[in-house]
Amino acid sequence: MPTVKRILKGDKVKIISGANKGTTGTVLQVLTKKQAVLIEGVGELHRHIKPSQLNPRGGHKDIHVPVSLHKVALIVDEKSGKTSRVGRLKTADDRTVRIAKQNNDKEIK
Repeated sequence: MPTVKRILKGDKVKIISGANKGTTGTVLQVLTKKQAVLIEGVGELHRHIKPSQLNPRGGHKDIHVPVSLHKVALIVDEKSGKTSRVGRLKTADDRTVRIAKQNNDKEIK
């Protein structure tokens, strides 16, 4: 039986702490081993590359810095931007679903 993750690819999330506090975006990828997520429009940086034998010109490349999972909250209402903690619940037909704690345990998607 697959486990139900709290934050999934494609979810709308809001950053609740740090330098980008208040920023919202869509989750591009969940990095489970690092306990982090890549969010669209957040953490996109340039990394300068020193010239080497393999790359004599050097230059720069774009990288995407992940945001820690404890710094993001799931947006349950897109109009108001209301966020919620995420829980899990077993249904009658033995499925595990995600629920929004702040919406009186309403099922998410």
